Amino acid sequence: MAMFDWIFKARETATVPSMDGALRPNTALDDAEVLAEAEAPDNLVLSGASVLYSSGNGLFELGKSGGKSRSRPRAGSKALQRFESDVLALAAAPDGGLAIALKGKGIAVSGGAHDGTMLAGIGPKQLAAVTSMAFDGADTLIVSIGSEKHDVGDWQRDLLELGESGSVWRIPLGGGDAQCIAQNLRYPSGVLCTEGSVVISEAWRHRLIAISADKPNTIRVLLDDLPGYPGRLSARGRDGAWLSVFAPRSQLVEFVLREDLFRRHMMEMIGEEYWIAPALRAGKSYKEPMQVGAVKTLGVHKPWAPSRSYGLAVRLGPDLMPVTSLHSRADGHRHGVTSCLEHQGRVIVTCRGDDVVVATDAEQERGGAA
Repeated sequence: MAMFDWIFKARETATVPSMDGALRPNTALDDAEVLAEAEAPDNLVLSGASVLYSSGNGLFELGKSGGKSRSRPRAGSKALQRFESDVLALAAAPDGGLAIALKGKGIAVSGGAHDGTMLAGIGPKQLAAVTSMAFDGADTLIVSIGSEKHDVGDWQRDLLELGESGSVWRIPLGGGDAQCIAQNLRYPSGVLCTEGSVVISEAWRHRLIAISADKPNTIRVLLDDLPGYPGRLSARGRDGAWLSVFAPRSQLVEFVLREDLFRRHMMEMIGEEYWIAPALRAGKSYKEPMQVGAVKTLGVHKPWAPSRSYGLAVRLGPDLMPVTSLHSRADGHRHGVTSCLEHQGRVIVTCRGDDVVVATDAEQERGGAA
């Protein structure tokens, strides 16, 4: 019996849960209205009545939709500000302030009670790999640091090195010491403030966890074994949240993560764009790795083919369990979802892998596809 336990224990298997139930595949993202085209649109926030998003070193405001189109942008966007370095994350405060994490610069606060505040680091730690932020009231900022070893752009390397140097911090903007509420995390990539706790997306463990305000570093698992790598979270009032899933899991990648020698040789000998790793957008080069099922037959890419990239946004209920989801399947063109939020009855989604911002009805019933 002990031998069978060793053979079949979960850590040694390369299994991935299937997408079914609330996560049943559909084409909702590919059918969605295109609001704007932008280079690598990333973090969406709602600031007052305006929907803002980051793209490269710019901050943009989405315009109002002028009709529905699956291919042409109908809303467009307006550039609000350019910075010296790329924007890593955004967070909107209830008093109108906006926190902006800048690559290599730290976190700047614009507007609100803490206008002009600049955080270069947390004690001796540099704010180099900020993945997500959220305000807990107007005076406290919750910040997730994906890795202390790698920049945000090197997330694939952190995954393949089995990184677990991530942390989440509570930072009082009015003065006082920052508090580490969770550490040794495997790439925390999203934070959401709820009553009495902070919900965290832990990407490399494919789960959502909660940390109570009065019990730092005491983890409670909310949702486990997701079929993809969870990213940013956004609240939808008291009715739950939206979760972005920026890349899919696959049996091939799960297998590689268990083969230390092969993985080390792969990372040393070939370019990172050809690593066997998840991606925000796959299929750009014929040199990329693929599973046999992903080979095009008669020029057709099957929607159910195994893929290194995918588009997925998940609506979570009040208990933070999946209720419904929006998909762009293997053959779709809305991959690499890094942020989503609900506004005026619609859910807006940044598809960073395909350089578009799209929107669709938030409450529409989603039909699955076999």
